Amino acid sequence: MCFRNEKYKAKKMGQFSIIVTGIQQWDIEIESNCKNIALEFSKTHRVLYVNPALDRITSLRGSGDEKVQKRIRVIDGEVSALERINKNLWVFTPPILLASTNWLPESMFRKWNEINSRRFAKSIWAPIIKLHFIEYYLFTDSDMFRSKFLKKLLKPITFIYYTRDNLMTVSYWAKHGEVMEPEIIKSADVVVANSPHLAQLAKQHNEHSYYVGQGCDCDSFRKENITDGIPLELTKLKGPVIGYTGLLTTRRLDIELITTIAVRRPKWNVVLIGSEEECFKSSRLHELKNVIFLGAQPPETLPAYIKGFDVCINPQVVNELTKGNYPRKIDEYLAAGKPTVAIYTPTMEVFRGYCYLANSANEFIEPIEDAVMTDSLALQDERSAFAKTHTWEENVSQIWKALEESKKLKKVVG
Repeated sequence: MCFRNEKYKAKKMGQFSIIVTGIQQWDIEIESNCKNIALEFSKTHRVLYVNPALDRITSLRGSGDEKVQKRIRVIDGEVSALERINKNLWVFTPPILLASTNWLPESMFRKWNEINSRRFAKSIWAPIIKLHFIEYYLFTDSDMFRSKFLKKLLKPITFIYYTRDNLMTVSYWAKHGEVMEPEIIKSADVVVANSPHLAQLAKQHNEHSYYVGQGCDCDSFRKENITDGIPLELTKLKGPVIGYTGLLTTRRLDIELITTIAVRRPKWNVVLIGSEEECFKSSRLHELKNVIFLGAQPPETLPAYIKGFDVCINPQVVNELTKGNYPRKIDEYLAAGKPTVAIYTPTMEVFRGYCYLANSANEFIEPIEDAVMTDSLALQDERSAFAKTHTWEENVSQIWKALEESKKLKKVVG
């Protein structure tokens, strides 16, 4: 009777339940699409966000990691597995320890991955029952291993698979993911992607695959909201400031392109903000006087640094990772009204008309010069207004539209 009452109340309120699984813990310190989407879902629907279950190798290696230790305390029953975040959102940490399987050959991996998935599903039934989730959607963010059998085991009314990065460019995921991800994509009722390129890749395995855009929390980057002054490191520089913020890694960035900019325009200041991987630390860039490394800065200070840039850049190397990668930093740059120059990738088509797009190092410098010379308040306002359209509310709206479009298509085919 209790279940029927809950179901009746939910329908009367236009509210339903959503289970979210993914590859990121709720307490992750970096930006997380999965978390932001879950929070947006919870504005109108009941949401259960399921943390990835801990595996044995991670538990052993994480002896000094407080986040891992907290998950172990959940397993030991010392900490509650279910935490309420807001009125409609709960986070569940499965009180189980899964086998570490990625090193196994395919046949053994499949066997043990199904065992893991069944244990994972069984653990999720506890909060489903406790929270009176009757009819629910399952939204899975890239979790191609643990969540492989959840559609079968949890029996959601609709299974939505979300892809936001080409994980096959990462050795851990590629080892078994090249076979497993197409399988879970095929099993999904609908697939949604945050870039047109990833949507096309998914469409090879599931015709119900859609590009749904990307949300971004850009309020703190909007020029009218940046109240802090420009940091001293930038105000003392003479000449145009060409800036980049983000992890400095050759998996995403082209060192030679950055070097070319600095060498050909020695009067420009090329400012790089972010942690450096070894390839950057040992690069020629550190020998160039007009390249300034400011290291990783607190996230709350980044808007002030961007305020001090004359031009923002995204000097990507073009590879299978970056082709489908949606660079949130572009929205941050545009929200601040800054002229932005980026290497062209299929995903950058989203920003055409608001960014300068270049295909090579030779094409990169001229747009920067043009941006320095022609920037105006009117152009800044146009960029900022465009960035405002990339909200999490709109992103989730597009997810529901994709679901409705998929239903229509199935009716026509059926």
